[in-house]
Amino acid sequence: MSEPYNPEPEGWPCLLSAEVDALLADLALPADVFGAIIAVTVQINETKGYVPGSTASARWPQQHRVPLGPDGSLGVAEYVIVADVPHCVRTRVQLY
Repeated sequence: MSEPYNPEPEGWPCLLSAEVDALLADLALPADVFGAIIAVTVQINETKGYVPGSTASARWPQQHRVPLGPDGSLGVAEYVIVADVPHCVRTRVQLY
């Protein structure tokens, strides 16, 4: 028997900043980097921003950083948790 339809998502929406959106639209972006960014975005959604291995800023605890790729070899993704209207915003990706 199939699962009942649930219109409410289990995670939080994860919006992209204009900078991250432009990076993902760049056709020169390597496939492994694109995949790592998408994978982290899914993790942010599913964990409501509390991705295992992420670190929070001491001055602004809503801002988090998470490594990209195996052992962070591809770079770091930054995002902000917005709790009053539950969602996260991917603010920046720093590639190595």
